[in-house]
Amino acid sequence: MRPIRLPEPPGGLSAVPEIFEGGLYGAIRRVVVIGNGFAGAENQSIGLVRALGLSGRQSLYRVTRPRGGINEWLHWLPVSLHKKLEYLMWRICGERRFEVIVKGKKVMPLSVETSGLSDVLEADAKHIAKMARETFEKDGPLLVVASGRDTISISSSIKCLAPDNVFVVQIQHPRSHLNRFDMVITPFHDYYPLTPHAQKQIPRFLRRWITPREPPGKNVILTVGALHQADSAALRNAASAWYDELAPLPKPLLVVNVGGPTRNCPYGKDLAMNLAGMLQNVLWSCGSVRISFSRRTPEKVSKILVREFSTNPKVFIWDGEGPNPHMGHLAWADAFVITADSEACLCNWC
Repeated sequence: MRPIRLPEPPGGLSAVPEIFEGGLYGAIRRVVVIGNGFAGAENQSIGLVRALGLSGRQSLYRVTRPRGGINEWLHWLPVSLHKKLEYLMWRICGERRFEVIVKGKKVMPLSVETSGLSDVLEADAKHIAKMARETFEKDGPLLVVASGRDTISISSSIKCLAPDNVFVVQIQHPRSHLNRFDMVITPFHDYYPLTPHAQKQIPRFLRRWITPREPPGKNVILTVGALHQADSAALRNAASAWYDELAPLPKPLLVVNVGGPTRNCPYGKDLAMNLAGMLQNVLWSCGSVRISFSRRTPEKVSKILVREFSTNPKVFIWDGEGPNPHMGHLAWADAFVITADSEACLCNWC
């Protein structure tokens, strides 16, 4: 890998990406969004569709993995192989399934959890490609927008099966074979390993294992952060919708978004205690504080923060019941404290 200088993201914002200007954009009248069941990924796809003015013309499909029990250890497998292995285990174990013991505790039986996504169709590349081919003459090309690792095989297969009938946008870097997609949208920092500064930090023997290995091609769009739905219109609507609850609060209003653990961002009691201590230090300067937890926030973390602040009259802690206040917080808050995991930082709150 040779060090490169990455192009700067464009300073101005156009109504639509350059590649959509002209005939193709005018011809696009329908969109298939392929999600993976995680709001952090799906919000990026939906945000792009919204920015293109196609929100009312989208259909949502999902690539879902088996969940529960031993499946939690198999997320590193390609999703198709994961499903085949789960089916094989089901055949072997029958209706009893099986249980495993970890650290003396019983883990849930295989695939006992339900995904709660039964109202969304499972993404099937052959079905979507067939639909794109059969309706092309009547409805024009199909825009396919996918985000997340588990969607890569589906979106690339759709492009392979119906190359002249679809335009495929893959959000988040696929790590290899970018020519499988018409467009790849990925954060600027994904190409940091190719910069001169990063090259000095990476041992030479490791460089061949780090992706991406090539500079961004013509079909790669670099963004400063993640795509999202929080545009000016959405914030105006949220400001109006949350006016009665948030406008009267004493200012300044500090919003604290607590996410959940990732591979590079573990969550434990130490993090909760450090966060509680820092908030105590700035509490005097705040008129109001509102704390929100993600669905991925560990209970041991939320319990510590609830214990520390639940009796403070300045602090409101959202318990997950009722409408999610995230958009209202974005519209009304004067300052934010955000945990370091990407879901919290990049406005993909769930």
